[in-house]
Amino acid sequence: MTVSSSSTPASVSAAKLEAERIQALFAGYGSEFYGGEAITQTEHALQCAALAEAAGETPAVIVASLLHDVGHLVMAESASEDRRHQDVGARALEGIFGEDVLAPIRLHVPAKRYLCAVDAAYYDTLSQASRDSLALQGGPFTPDELAGFERLPHFDAAVRLRRYDDLAKVVGARTPDLSHYLQLCTRVMRGRA
Repeated sequence: MTVSSSSTPASVSAAKLEAERIQALFAGYGSEFYGGEAITQTEHALQCAALAEAAGETPAVIVASLLHDVGHLVMAESASEDRRHQDVGARALEGIFGEDVLAPIRLHVPAKRYLCAVDAAYYDTLSQASRDSLALQGGPFTPDELAGFERLPHFDAAVRLRRYDDLAKVVGARTPDLSHYLQLCTRVMRGRA
């Protein structure tokens, strides 16, 4: 993806500033362990983005994969009582990214509920921490919830992101570093495409 000729020095500077803010969140809170897993928030984010990149996803889905749990980092920073990290993260990124990034982030938790409803074997692939959180998130979708979810824009990207999310829990996995993905973030940011 190349920067369009309509990108101004101001938009380039704004994108760089936003990327620095994202980097600061990871620097400040990314070393916390990811839920009940044996990897950090940053390791999980990088693994998820690397899986999306290896699968040939669009830059927007790769960025969504990197940032899908940024709500956990934002909540750590603000000590928010709101525990819907997918919504907190999407709201924190509004105005920076478009819906092709925000919707998969917002929908990655419902995507787990979706997959449990449509794929009987999916539940068995979940880590114990993910199984525990499923109950708190409402369990598998009902038929009505399933139909409604399938009508949402970007639901398919959210389902793919969810699968990367589930696989991105490997201790010691090698990935590109955060700076690799922050460069991609700046190219995907609104006004840069």
